[in-house]
Amino acid sequence: MKVGILGGTFDPIHIGHMIVAERARIEMDLQEVWFLPSSIPPHKNNTPIATPKQRWEMVCEAVQTNKFFLGKDLELTREGVSYTIDTVKILKKKYPQHEFFFIIGGDMIQYLPKWFQIDELIQLISFIGLQRPGTEIKWELINEQMKQKINMVTMPLIDISSSNIRDLSAQNKSIRYLVHDKVYDFIKEHKLYETR
Repeated sequence: MKVGILGGTFDPIHIGHMIVAERARIEMDLQEVWFLPSSIPPHKNNTPIATPKQRWEMVCEAVQTNKFFLGKDLELTREGVSYTIDTVKILKKKYPQHEFFFIIGGDMIQYLPKWFQIDELIQLISFIGLQRPGTEIKWELINEQMKQKINMVTMPLIDISSSNIRDLSAQNKSIRYLVHDKVYDFIKEHKLYETR
């Protein structure tokens, strides 16, 4: 089975996440896309605002209407810094029959050489790079072995971010349609992001 992995803090998960997952699934003929909320992302300085349990519940709400999407709480239950290599090793051991593709933004590709234990990681999985209009990738920073493990998928420009949604909420502005309806209800019910 070909499985796409979409990681992130999902603080909150939004429509942009769903669109890129669906596009990657269709373009790469993936049988499933798994959403993995991170415990502590290694590349972000600020900690999530919503609790791990709240982020997990929002992911579960968002993925339930697409039979190809699944939430996996692997990184949340493991706690600590969520290094991709650690996650992939667990996934490969638990699901040896699956072929995994890690979905990342096209702008992140040039930073792959800096990822923790990238030489080992690139032996275990392939990447799906989301090529957005206007994004230029410095391919000269990527070695040939790594290039062979990167699959590019073109994406429309979707200018939605979790930080923007948190800002709008803090300003008491509408976030309806930027997140799944169930996630919207969850944010309102728990009064998430109403203050900064």
